[in-house]
Amino acid sequence: MGLRIISGELKGKKLFSPKGIKIRPTADRIRESIFNILAPSIPNSVVLDLFAGTGALGIEALSRGASFAIFMDSDKEALAVIKKNIAACRLQDRIKIVRADIANNNIALKNCDPPGNLVFMDPPYNKNLIKPALINLAASHFLQNNALIIIEHAVTEILPECIPEFKISDQRRYGITLVSFLNYVV
Repeated sequence: MGLRIISGELKGKKLFSPKGIKIRPTADRIRESIFNILAPSIPNSVVLDLFAGTGALGIEALSRGASFAIFMDSDKEALAVIKKNIAACRLQDRIKIVRADIANNNIALKNCDPPGNLVFMDPPYNKNLIKPALINLAASHFLQNNALIIIEHAVTEILPECIPEFKISDQRRYGITLVSFLNYVV
C-alpha cells in the first residue's frame, strides 16, 4: 500500500520511501497509535524528528497542526527522500533539515530555533544509539522544559535510566516494537 499521512490537512498524501531495507519507516498502525496518544500535544508544537528516515513522523505532526519541524538524519539517501517528501507536501516554509548524527554530535542543534517541545526518535534497532542520542540531546539545550520525547525501539532494548533529565512516563508495546514516552525536565 505504501507510506501515507494518516490524518490532518495532508491526510492520505503518499510519501516516498527509499527502496530496500536500509530505512525502516514506522508502521502505519504504530504511527496512528502514537499520534492518537499525542493528539492534545501536537497543535503549535515545535517538532524534532531524529533518525528521520522518510520524515513521516515529522510530516504527520505538521499535518496535524505542529507549527515547525526539524528533520535530522546522517544518511544522504534518507535526506534526499525527506526533501522529496517535504516538497511534495509543500511544507518548505515550516521545516529545517539538518544533516547530522545526534548519537555522535550535540552541536547540530545549537543553532536551531525555535526550541523544541516534541521529539520523535526512531533509531536503527539494537545499535546502542538511544543513550548517546539522549545525552547529546540534553547537552544541546535545544529542548523546552517538559518537552515530550517519543522513542521507537526494539522490545529488547532497555532505555538508560542514568540520564537525569529524562523520565519515562509511558511505554506501549506493538509486537517487537516498544514505544517509550519520556519527559524532559530540567
